Amino acid sequence: MPTQLPWLRFFATGTVVKRKAEDSKPVARSSSKAAPKTRLLGVGLDNEDGHTRLTRGDNFTLYGGSEETHGRMQETAIKMNEELSRRGKRLEDCSPREVFDLLHDASN
Repeated sequence: MPTQLPWLRFFATGTVVKRKAEDSKPVARSSSKAAPKTRLLGVGLDNEDGHTRLTRGDNFTLYGGSEETHGRMQETAIKMNEELSRRGKRLEDCSPREVFDLLHDASN
């Protein structure tokens, strides 16, 4: 397996679930024609300055981290999106291995 990215953890979302206040059973969110979108979640764990950092963009949500770490996650996510656009692909169309390779290349 290629080099790990310890500062960036990611996963693809599946069905979005929410709970109704009157019952505790999960209910799939109704959506008007929109299928769940695949997104990457970047979580920075080295924040010591008390700031809450949150960045949302096409295909990604980034949360936490120091200013440096969060900036690095932003740069990586943007480069990955640029490469996807260059290839004419959507994140949903990529295999997990291809996503890992894109993130690895974008982080260098």
